[in-house]
Amino acid sequence: MHVNKELKKNIILKFGNSLQNTGITEVQVAILTYKINYLKVHFLNHKKDYHGKFGLFRMISKRRRLLSYLKNENLLRYMNLIKKLGLRH
Repeated sequence: MHVNKELKKNIILKFGNSLQNTGITEVQVAILTYKINYLKVHFLNHKKDYHGKFGLFRMISKRRRLLSYLKNENLLRYMNLIKKLGLRH
């Protein structure tokens, strides 16, 4: 799944506050969340795309690890990110 440059730039600015903050955990989780949401819609139309589901599970796993790391490092940043992305209601 490809994220176009303009969308990625907007995500980085929203969650990283600067275009140079591409590696911080919040930006990585936000980009993964966008890709995961896109793939959820894709699998509604393509139910037998088993290889794509494997990639989806890898992305979900990576996002879970990043969120776990952020929760252990800084609980306030974790809570703000969860609220902004609408995860874990």
